[in-house]
Amino acid sequence: MENSDDEKDGVFGNCMPKELSISLANGTKFVDEVLRGPSDRCLENFRMDKQAFYKLCDILQGKGLLRHTNRIKIEEQLAIFLFIIGHNLRTRAVQELFRYSGETISRHFNNVLNAIMAISLDFFQPPGSDIPPEILEDPRFYPYFKDCVGAVDRIHIPVMVGIDEQGPFRNKNGQLSQNVLVACSFDLRFHYVLAGWEGSASDLRVLNSALTRRNKFEVPEGKYYLVDSKYANMPGFIAPYNGVLCHLNEFVGGYPSRDSRELFNQRHLLLRNVTDRIFGALKARFPILLSAPPYPLQTQVKLVVAACALHNYIRREKPDDWIFKMYEHDTVLQMEESLPPLEVEQPIMQVENPALDIAFGTEQLEFSSQLRDSIAGDMWGDYISDLSAM
Repeated sequence: MENSDDEKDGVFGNCMPKELSISLANGTKFVDEVLRGPSDRCLENFRMDKQAFYKLCDILQGKGLLRHTNRIKIEEQLAIFLFIIGHNLRTRAVQELFRYSGETISRHFNNVLNAIMAISLDFFQPPGSDIPPEILEDPRFYPYFKDCVGAVDRIHIPVMVGIDEQGPFRNKNGQLSQNVLVACSFDLRFHYVLAGWEGSASDLRVLNSALTRRNKFEVPEGKYYLVDSKYANMPGFIAPYNGVLCHLNEFVGGYPSRDSRELFNQRHLLLRNVTDRIFGALKARFPILLSAPPYPLQTQVKLVVAACALHNYIRREKPDDWIFKMYEHDTVLQMEESLPPLEVEQPIMQVENPALDIAFGTEQLEFSSQLRDSIAGDMWGDYISDLSAM
């Protein structure tokens, strides 16, 4: 793809904090001022508080992934990277702030990106054996979803590729994107991320790839993730019933859910909305994911994984920062309650079990169907008993 000089230097898509409209002497002074200031200022500029920032510097230095240079300390190298991805800035804008050449900015950006990728697996933890408290402490979900460990969904991240490569990356909306599969917990942590698939790839195909590749996505035995109707109801993944009207509220207009499938879909949807919240928190912290950055494709893919890894790191170190608070379950519920009732209808023509690349036997698929029916039946029985007791 041919890019203009301005596009290469990135004068478009910048989101510079207001305080930085004033010219500073150099990047070192700026970083020192931020790190000496209140922790909220560090969060605003570098997307994490000071304690988490310094700890990450120590981790990267301790593992020999970053080192001080004659001109730029590790703290400033990390700050450059976080400032770029946290404000969707391009090279020219960062050059003006940090007073370094474009080559220096790019070199340290890539060094930090590769360093974070090298330790990224340390920040992705598989689900534990305990019942998630978000399920255990809510009678709408427990004991019905006691074996559920999270939710799986995809997100389309804008991508920039050459003209001759654009075809496969053009999604159904006509936009260029990479189809990113994620599995997450109910407390806003990523369990697994697979980035890099073309935007035209079907969601089921990407999931099949995740389940069969060398570093594959593994579901603990006896557990499952919630998925939406884009995916099949199959071992390890429970999908909603197709063609069933679903309300976000069990009592829309004063009328209760009409049958077990409708109630199941409604509660399934309430739990599954964690994917919307984790995607919202991720993009709010790292808005570079909102537009296609002018980097090589492999760098764009790495950025998605690195952003998810950093999200998990920050969630571990500072789970109550203001970005996470915006997307906590209670906050979102309060926002939803202020809105008019919303109906979500699963597509009636959706095939119940799309063709799978993974070899599941008929008995396995039948067991998954029976498991869903059992959950729905138990949920409905208790629901009717509670209504009768009112």
